[in-house]
Amino acid sequence: MRNFKKKIVTDETMRPVAVLIDYQDWQEIEKLLAAFQSSEAKENVDLSKYAGIMKLSIDPLEYQRQIRDEWQ
Repeated sequence: MRNFKKKIVTDETMRPVAVLIDYQDWQEIEKLLAAFQSSEAKENVDLSKYAGIMKLSIDPLEYQRQIRDEWQ
């Protein structure tokens, strides 16, 4: 992980409310995020190998209805 010089801005109760960084560091972060997002978008994950793995004793929609009824 790269170290970026930053300054944490706090409010009167010393809670962090913002982080200040140099503009050049922000540009570097933007480049890293763009590279990550483009590589992430290219990955195609084949989920078919997981089909049928779980054996359920109750219909998932029925289970969801039962759980939601408990909330009321």
